[in-house]
Amino acid sequence: MSRKHPRPSLPAKQLAIAWQSASLLLGYPDEGLVALLPMVRGASQDLPSGLGETLRAVVVHIESTPLVELQADYVETFDTRRRNSLFMTYFAHGDTRKRGVALLRFKQTYLRSGYVIDADSEHGGELPDHLCMVLEFGATVDQDLGWGLLLDHRAGLELLHMSLRDAGSPWAGAVEAVTSTLPTLRGDEMDAVRRLAAEGPPEEEVGLTPYATPGFDPGPAVPGAAPSGPQPLPMPTLLSPGGR
Repeated sequence: MSRKHPRPSLPAKQLAIAWQSASLLLGYPDEGLVALLPMVRGASQDLPSGLGETLRAVVVHIESTPLVELQADYVETFDTRRRNSLFMTYFAHGDTRKRGVALLRFKQTYLRSGYVIDADSEHGGELPDHLCMVLEFGATVDQDLGWGLLLDHRAGLELLHMSLRDAGSPWAGAVEAVTSTLPTLRGDEMDAVRRLAAEGPPEEEVGLTPYATPGFDPGPAVPGAAPSGPQPLPMPTLLSPGGR
């Protein structure tokens, strides 16, 4: 990263639980997610009380809402409102040419850990800056690099939280769980959040060259470490069936 980041205050295991839980809860609600909710609830008991309660409130909402209703609300929340984007580079760059360079940086960060995204995995069809993918990467692959990605895009993450909270969205709690693991905002960071809240993401440019979902090219990310092929981001053992 371009600057030295403060270190997390939570122990590594709790940080992994919080991030992986939020990653799951912010995913598209389907039967697979519903099946994982008891695991998320159980894992949240190992977190500080306020953080665990925030995640469990999202679990309760998902469990108590018909799946069709959840899916419609999810699409309305995240796919139709610019300030609710789950793509971290969108807040800084919108649909502009600069966003392609920012997406490449995410790809390169993942490769530094020797990981590529399996196209057949849950997140394989997403761009590398999707919040669920960033959180899963930080929870299961490289916590330091995931931490840096979140802090580098802190303003967008805070705007997402503010927008969901102000709309009374049940998914606000999952994003709040993530922001609560990060350091207290400093003066310049608060200024960046205020500017983004006032202006919103940049408007799209005309004549953009479309960018498809970047492939995660296999190749050595560190000397002597060359993945033999696409490596799926695994579920951490602390959230895996039988891991508790």
